[in-house]
Amino acid sequence: MTGRGSPTCVFCAIVEGEVEADLVLDETDFVAFLDRRPVFKGHVLLVPRRHLVTLPDLPAELRDGFLEAAQRLAAAVVEALGAQGSFVAMNNVVSQSVPHLHLHVVPRTKGDGLRGFFWPRTKYADQEAGQYAARLRAALE
Repeated sequence: MTGRGSPTCVFCAIVEGEVEADLVLDETDFVAFLDRRPVFKGHVLLVPRRHLVTLPDLPAELRDGFLEAAQRLAAAVVEALGAQGSFVAMNNVVSQSVPHLHLHVVPRTKGDGLRGFFWPRTKYADQEAGQYAARLRAALE
């Protein structure tokens, strides 16, 4: 059981398998999946299985695992997608579009156009998200 805290939380529904997502990482305490409105293709969201709203809510026993999963995802976007690096970010309440703790891992390359905190969004073509997710899963193995 994940400790689902909100029947309306889309991330809890993804964790429970009730809403389809392109999973990248599926572990005991954490799940990562492609953002449906990515800044750049390969943009991943890492969430705890437990419904927690903000970083201060993350219990001590999950902190190291959360950061370790974030590190692996940051490496995977470079290895699997040919990115030069990544942008890793988290909002707490303000600008947090889904009230469930989530960390963004966005693949970056020099000259990609991302400036400051303006996050333009893009879309995947048909079947493209699944291909990106598969490449990232392979890099995590």
